[in-house]
Amino acid sequence: MNGEKTTFIKFFAAVDGNSINPLMNVVDQKLREGVQRLVILISSTGGSVFHGLSAHNFLKGLPVEIETHNFGSVDSIGVVLFLAGSKRYSVPDARFLIHPVTWGFNGNLRLEDKQIEETLKSLRIDTENIAAVIAAGTQKEEKEIIKAMHDRTTLSPEQAQDFGLVHEIKPHLLPPGAELISINMS
Repeated sequence: MNGEKTTFIKFFAAVDGNSINPLMNVVDQKLREGVQRLVILISSTGGSVFHGLSAHNFLKGLPVEIETHNFGSVDSIGVVLFLAGSKRYSVPDARFLIHPVTWGFNGNLRLEDKQIEETLKSLRIDTENIAAVIAAGTQKEEKEIIKAMHDRTTLSPEQAQDFGLVHEIKPHLLPPGAELISINMS
């Protein structure tokens, strides 16, 4: 680590405003403190496409090194968050899940044809954006990623490494005495 300032962040939460906002606040604070390397330990069931893509783009655009490490499950939009790392690791007993974008309807929701078209356009754009991020991170074609999404692909760490999501499988998450900030949501 050559004396560089490193902060480890444990992200054990669904991807939504209640977890991404605190993550971004921690990152902002650490940038002000001069941290040059962030290691984000992730276990997430996924969640909001909006929050996941926004966090990914924010982290990728920072002038610091970002590493990510799956310590359990990285599912759904959590994969996009995971791909913010320029170096990506997984513990040996973990999994990754890639699946299509879904849209949830509440109760007695009524839509007219233009609203249905708008919803369908949103789903397609979200799918394309997620596929583009995963394709860029894995060096695969977007159409291959869209197929993997529709196939509801579940990967072991070894399969994720072959797929291009993971660079290395290693059980150790952080060195003794490292600064660890936790973002845990139930």
